[in-house]
Amino acid sequence: MSERDDIGRARAGQGPAGFGETRPVDPLPETRVARPGYPADAAASPQPRRRPGRVIDATRLWAGGFMAGVVAAGVAVVGLLIARGVLGIPVLVERKGHLVNASMVWYAVGAFLAAIVATGLLHGLLAGVPQPYRFFGWIVGLATAIAVLIPFTTGAKVESKVAVALINLAIGVCIGSIVSSIGRSAARVLDEPYGY
Repeated sequence: MSERDDIGRARAGQGPAGFGETRPVDPLPETRVARPGYPADAAASPQPRRRPGRVIDATRLWAGGFMAGVVAAGVAVVGLLIARGVLGIPVLVERKGHLVNASMVWYAVGAFLAAIVATGLLHGLLAGVPQPYRFFGWIVGLATAIAVLIPFTTGAKVESKVAVALINLAIGVCIGSIVSSIGRSAARVLDEPYGY
């Protein structure tokens, strides 16, 4: 007796070798077709980890750091002129256990060198540290906080302590903001795979 298909029609008999079979064929075979140009298991393969690679324009960075030092020195000079010349407050710093008047040249050179050190720090962070601007901000912020608090450890009068602290704060904010913005313009971020 011949088999019946799904709609009741008789199916052709099957020969001894299996030829002549007319069973229905599934029109939607479960095959996975890869997109052109991609391997079939591309979706299943894990993506490589990536980290930001940076191209640093050192000339631009250090030229900007030099100019940041000039600006910081100018901030120190202006701060001393306002404190001494306008407000009549002595700017005293402690040297070898004694309070002495802060030298304008010494203050300006110190501010300039602080900007150069900050530029070197940012260059090193950009070269090999993840999230360099976050680390730079924290380091400069802590250094500025120390510079602001140091005058209050001396035996000078309160107005002198406040004047020195404000000058140091202005120098620190100037260096941190300018050097950070210079670093962002001098470093270009690239995507480079790693771990393989």
